[in-house]
Amino acid sequence: MRRLFPVTDQTPARSQDGADREWSLDELADAYAYPALAADGRWLRANMVSTLDGAAQHEGRSQPISGETDMRIFGTLRALADVVVVGAETVRQEGYRPARAREAFAARREAAGQGPAPAIAVVTASMDLDFSLPLFTSPLVPTLVVTGAAAPSDRVAEAEAAGAEVVVAGEGAAVDAARAVRELAARGLRRQLTEGGPRLLGQFVAADVLDELCLTISPTLTAGAAQRIAGGPSVTVPHRLAPACVLEEAGFLFTSYRRI
Repeated sequence: MRRLFPVTDQTPARSQDGADREWSLDELADAYAYPALAADGRWLRANMVSTLDGAAQHEGRSQPISGETDMRIFGTLRALADVVVVGAETVRQEGYRPARAREAFAARREAAGQGPAPAIAVVTASMDLDFSLPLFTSPLVPTLVVTGAAAPSDRVAEAEAAGAEVVVAGEGAAVDAARAVRELAARGLRRQLTEGGPRLLGQFVAADVLDELCLTISPTLTAGAAQRIAGGPSVTVPHRLAPACVLEEAGFLFTSYRRI
């Protein structure tokens, strides 16, 4: 893996021995470390993958356009987060399971005051989820279900009976994206990571609460009508981000952009 653009002057530009080789998990964790947060601060980053022609999925899933190193970075970003925020459709399409504790990151998480694994927070207005799945019944950290105040009461009760914590972040059925970020931060989940899907990411962009985008550019072409990484209504003024890091391996570009 080669670094094409440094994160900071203090971050090594190459692997520690100077060779183009697979980076260790510690090196990846250093490269993707969250910035220092104020006592009342929070940081929302997104992790997405896109083909060269702009597709965020192939046949409804992101896995076919991903790769081995992309999945290592995916795991690293999860291991750094307090909470992984994901839309209900992505949970259904990708077969989400609970986040797991990873020994390689245990000391780092303990030093940061984090639990053994991030919580998963599922954003849903309809509550159309299978609460018998392991994501809800047997997570290491209780799964959160983020919904609106007008969500179906029977489904709310079913979620709570399965062991999930229901977080209200909207006055109607829909979830207010900015309020969802605030509600999670208020629970101490301040290092936030969203893995989409495109509709949820579009809501975060529209609400102007996204602080960082980690985007893998896959060296593939798919054509077709697949979604982009962010969907929904256009913003009035495009949001400008600044490059923080670009890595390359096997034709994949692993980029990070942060708000200016």
